[in-house]
Amino acid sequence: MPHTTPEMTSDDLFAPPEVAWQRLSPKYQVLRQVSSLFTLIPFAIPVVILLLIGVPWWIPVLVAVAGVALTITQFALAGRRFRAWGYAELEDDLWITHGVLFRSLTAVPYGRMQVVEVASGPIERSLGLATVTLVTASASSNAHIPGLPQAEAARLRDRLSALGDAKASGL
Repeated sequence: MPHTTPEMTSDDLFAPPEVAWQRLSPKYQVLRQVSSLFTLIPFAIPVVILLLIGVPWWIPVLVAVAGVALTITQFALAGRRFRAWGYAELEDDLWITHGVLFRSLTAVPYGRMQVVEVASGPIERSLGLATVTLVTASASSNAHIPGLPQAEAARLRDRLSALGDAKASGL
């Protein structure tokens, strides 16, 4: 008799492993919205050049409309992208989920972590945010958690470093 399992939905695939996801700081949404405004720069420069060289008026207008449309889309999606991020600290590993269209779930065993990095750019620092990045032996590991309050990033860095040392010594 074949083994049957209950039907799994795509939401079940990305569900937290028996704990609630911890979320990013709401300031991360502000960071994403401010960053989306930088999308205009690569469009503004060609518009100015096209106006200066005297091409038909509709070409720079078309480029400007494309830039504004992309910026508005990025700005509007900032909230969804913010809400898609989460992480859960379990006994043996850290789980990270993110993505709106292309969803991702990563489980990083504490014993496999080699480096825990904390980074904060100028806009992040002005908002009191930082990003924690985990480096493992796997070249394909893309484990990072952006938009954490600086105090939470420091706590997570210290905890993950301690757990990594403790779990790795048991290997």
